[in-house]
Amino acid sequence: MSRPILFEVIATGADDARAAVAGGADRLEIVRDMAADGLTPDPAGFAEIRAAVDVPLRVMLRAEDSFAAGGPEGVDALRDAAAALRREGAEEFVLGFLTPDGEVDVDAVKGVVDALEGCRWTFHRAVDRVRDRDAAREALAGLPGLDTFLTAGSADGVPAGMPVLEREAGRGGPRLLVGGGLKLEHVPGLKGFGVDAFHVGSAVRGGSWAAPVDAAKVEVWRTALDG
Repeated sequence: MSRPILFEVIATGADDARAAVAGGADRLEIVRDMAADGLTPDPAGFAEIRAAVDVPLRVMLRAEDSFAAGGPEGVDALRDAAAALRREGAEEFVLGFLTPDGEVDVDAVKGVVDALEGCRWTFHRAVDRVRDRDAAREALAGLPGLDTFLTAGSADGVPAGMPVLEREAGRGGPRLLVGGGLKLEHVPGLKGFGVDAFHVGSAVRGGSWAAPVDAAKVEVWRTALDG
């Protein structure tokens, strides 16, 4: 049964996934190597997670610890990765690429999105590093499958981004999924703005990315979001 508030949790393996779902996560973002802020998982690892849980999985498409796509060769590699993940059942993705001067790398985004063939996808926190957020949204408008922006409102995290999140929560277009320095204390204000989707990672672990997802911590968040 769907809930009014979407709660997405980062998972790096099947144990994380099971704990997140047990605690009440609606959807998982699947990554590897959080020391690099999350990179594309290998197909076998994704397949293990897919077999472990029955919730939607959004799979990261990101090859390096930056917001660069890596040029034409990098785009080709990401397209190949997407195809391999789709063969294992991936149906939803997360991506986002910028040029060196802080604009959306539209050619790279389109190149990868074309390989998704209509799958739904999130433009991730690269949107918090662009020079002009409105221009970024305009550049991405109409791309097939784009239904979500993952954002903190600022590159410095949710506390600094609250004014931007308040402004953007009421506008149309892709759903606002808030994450990045998000804390429980921010939830009431964000819900008051009309935010209905939340994303966490380290907040539901034991103090570091090396610790596994804790189902009890996920449940605390679920209760707060639904309260």
